[in-house]
Amino acid sequence: MIRHRPSGSGHPYSDDTEQRSPVQPVAGEPLRLGVRTSGDIDAVTVELRVDGADAVILPLARVARSSRGQAVDGGHLASAQARTARAAGGWQVELQAPPAGSVLRYRFAAGTDRGGSTRWFETRVAAWRDADAAALAVEGTAVEVVPGTLQVLDDGERIHRLRFALPLAPGEHVSGFGERYDALDHRGTQLDAVVFEQYKSQGAHRRTYLPMPFAHVVGGVGWGLHVRTSRRVWFDIGEQVSDRLVIEADVDASSGDSAALSLALYAGDPTAVLDAFLAETGRPRVLPDWVFGLWASGNEWNTQAEVERQMALHREHDIPVRNVVIEAWSDEKSFTIFRDARYAVREDGGPMRLADFTFPADGAWPDPKGMVDTLHAHDVRVHLWQIPLLKLRPHPTGQAAADARAALAEGVVIRESAPDGTLRPYRNRGWWFPLSLMPDLTDERAAAWWTEKRRYLVEEVGIDGFKTDGGEHAWGEDLVYLDGSSGDVANNRFPVAYAAAYGRLLESAGKAPVTFSRAGFTGSPAHGAYWAGDENSTWEAFRWSMLAGLSAASCGIVHWGWDIAGFSGPIPDAELYVRAMAASVFVPIMQYHSEFNHHRLPSNDRTPWNIAERTGDEAVIPEVRALVRLRERLVPYLAEAAARAVSSAVPMMRPLYFDHPTDAAVWRHPLQWMLGSDLLVAPVLEPGAREWPVYLPSGSWVEARTGAALTGGRVVTVDVSARDAVPVFVRAEAWDALAPVLAPEREPHRDED
Repeated sequence: MIRHRPSGSGHPYSDDTEQRSPVQPVAGEPLRLGVRTSGDIDAVTVELRVDGADAVILPLARVARSSRGQAVDGGHLASAQARTARAAGGWQVELQAPPAGSVLRYRFAAGTDRGGSTRWFETRVAAWRDADAAALAVEGTAVEVVPGTLQVLDDGERIHRLRFALPLAPGEHVSGFGERYDALDHRGTQLDAVVFEQYKSQGAHRRTYLPMPFAHVVGGVGWGLHVRTSRRVWFDIGEQVSDRLVIEADVDASSGDSAALSLALYAGDPTAVLDAFLAETGRPRVLPDWVFGLWASGNEWNTQAEVERQMALHREHDIPVRNVVIEAWSDEKSFTIFRDARYAVREDGGPMRLADFTFPADGAWPDPKGMVDTLHAHDVRVHLWQIPLLKLRPHPTGQAAADARAALAEGVVIRESAPDGTLRPYRNRGWWFPLSLMPDLTDERAAAWWTEKRRYLVEEVGIDGFKTDGGEHAWGEDLVYLDGSSGDVANNRFPVAYAAAYGRLLESAGKAPVTFSRAGFTGSPAHGAYWAGDENSTWEAFRWSMLAGLSAASCGIVHWGWDIAGFSGPIPDAELYVRAMAASVFVPIMQYHSEFNHHRLPSNDRTPWNIAERTGDEAVIPEVRALVRLRERLVPYLAEAAARAVSSAVPMMRPLYFDHPTDAAVWRHPLQWMLGSDLLVAPVLEPGAREWPVYLPSGSWVEARTGAALTGGRVVTVDVSARDAVPVFVRAEAWDALAPVLAPEREPHRDED
């Protein structure tokens, strides 16, 4: 066996052994060609022809097989990652790409008769050239493209990329770009916009589930930008040239086309910029007040008895909970049927009803509807975990097998271009649920086919929402969607369509469109709630997650949360857990979660009682109880702040630069935020802290814990020796209204400035 796949798997950050790199050759630059072979091949050559000239035959060198750039790091993905890391059968050669416009044809041959050879592959070589102004359609006059910087990568027939520069003035800060974990101000760095599942350590890798090619430029005249594309975009934000923001984007246009890319430039302060962006791409929706209560989940709550036990423990410990997410509920094959349910297979893959199932008394879920009804009686909403895949490993049986056959027969799956030019069903290339089929949820017919199978869960079982996990499985530009779009165009759109499809299902059943997603792109603010994705229980991940929330908010995400104190790896110590819980009182979505641990003991659940037991610190429970009660008192304020964010584009949880765009000091305190109109929050993000510095912008403030009145424009030091303390300051004019909420035992403030 010998295989070459020119564009590889589509992993955006790691070339595959068997691909062409770069996929689009650039004249005079290095070009690497590779194959993967079976283990019995002991030599490989490549036969090259340039513009029909005589062939040149070059030998390939053996290399280690690619692991697609994913390091093995424990947890539920470890075994899948390990399978991709096996080294065997890789061969590559590096050469210099020929002149621009050349047609390069090549094929590979094995050194043994059994290996054979590949088909011929062909590509044109491109080069960068200066472009006319018409190549970039610019709307808005906030700034002008730097003269002489507009260029295109042209192969003589097609334009593959376009780049240009915008000016950056001294003192300007650049923020946004979707959910970003590493910084609030990205000036002096480089990043890109492509949806990617970075399992943990997102801040270190500078990769994100939820990018947007949108940014704020703050500190000067005030402006923002939106690169109007769903293709991948790269940004050099003053790293190579300090006074330039260089933007490079994938495009696909004829060499003679007048416009290959569109750019929107918005003028004004951050709120005006965000308002203009949301008016163009989709505004957020008001969600019910109950989304602001505590969300609880654990991957090992995989039976009705365990879910009911955990909810009862919340009541026993008097810790109010409003939402439970049940992840391990389904057969893990169809994602539509409760595990252990009995039913007759519906061969056409059509939707089933509750009456089609019986639930054994000794099964994992003996009475799903009864469970949901009981939880509703306790004012707890129920959300079920979803994944947008049809699993084919291990070989599906029962309804899962019928669904897979029906999906192919109905033509509702994403396809990929085969080497012979035909289309075949796309098989998931990622390390999570590899080789699964993927429904095309960007297509309304296919999305309806998919979501109708879940209607009985909403209308009959009573489910209130869905955790729309795993929207990052579409890899590769060779994917073909049902509307004919290629993967480079539609892959980033997929997670937006995914959440939207489930939202439509919920609304059609008379319910609010409450989805809980981790992946997204431009347009995601209009669809449900989000969380920051998979992370370890470390202080570093705590800080990364707060940056993620603030950057997501700056791009229009209203309902955002994170896995309190991390969901993976060893449990957090009591200090980290309580500090993180205290901070989460003041983010839009307050939720804890824990990763699957194969039911090994001791438990890794992130429940307050398990943390107390594991750490031997019983004070955790009363501390969390007080914090969640505070959160309950805040719900009306949070609901009002969310409604204002929806109507006015002022983010609910927002970086200080939104309210103080000309105050340079706010950038020295990036991990503080405003929550609604009146609360300034500065969480404690380091272990062992007894005091914590807080920057108070201009104005009059009241410290929530002490009632002390303070003037702004300075840094103050707050006593945080109590680990459930989070520095919160209230605008003085709002203190009388908020004092009963934040510090109900206190009288109106006294002046201690």
